[in-house]
Amino acid sequence: MSDAEEEIKAAARKRQRSKAAFDRDDAVLRELFVKWRAAGVGPSDMARWSGMTREWVAKIAPKS
Repeated sequence: MSDAEEEIKAAARKRQRSKAAFDRDDAVLRELFVKWRAAGVGPSDMARWSGMTREWVAKIAPKS
């Protein structure tokens, strides 16, 4: 196996693990947005706490 092949395969494996971790953590955050929006917490507050935009939070967790 060449050095190029080894480096590319290692980077691809690392990227796949990172993507899986991101997807898992993103799902948890989305669930929390929905949970707390249903409890009356506003999207502006959740956006500020999470570093997301208010519009993104409101799209994920619209007012019920």
